[in-house]
Amino acid sequence: MRTALFRILKREEREPKEKEKREKVETPQKSIGLIIDGPNILRKEFGIKLENIKEALEKIGKIRVAKVVLNQYAPQGLIEAVVNQGFEPIIVAGDTDVRIAIEAMELIYNSDIEIIALATRDADFLPIINEAKRKGKETVVIGVEPGFSIALQNAADYVIKMEGKSYQSEGYEE
Repeated sequence: MRTALFRILKREEREPKEKEKREKVETPQKSIGLIIDGPNILRKEFGIKLENIKEALEKIGKIRVAKVVLNQYAPQGLIEAVVNQGFEPIIVAGDTDVRIAIEAMELIYNSDIEIIALATRDADFLPIINEAKRKGKETVVIGVEPGFSIALQNAADYVIKMEGKSYQSEGYEE
């Protein structure tokens, strides 16, 4: 006998209640474009989880674009975790900063994106935050101590400080 490979949901399980539908229509969420500096944020010693970053950003708006820039040394487990969380992994040979800047500029000039979110600790991305604000975008920086740039935090509209955990990395980096 074969086991079913699907589950049938009742109408009330798959459709929001009428009140929830009205609330969603009345409060449109802003669209977020997120870029994560993988080598800088997804380090074993920090133990930052991608789902925690998503959860924090969903309080500000709706993530429409989510990319994680990694270098060629990223372990397969990390790449799989990125894909499993619904993020697009971008693997770069060499330094990741240039690719992050290119991806950020594409989001800045994308009219469908209202908020630019950068997960990094690196002050090198201060010009990206300034350009996004110049183009009328709201900005979010997501980082972790130690080394979270004060200049980056002061320039952004929102700052999300993640709690680093030195234990339990769940396969993010080996």
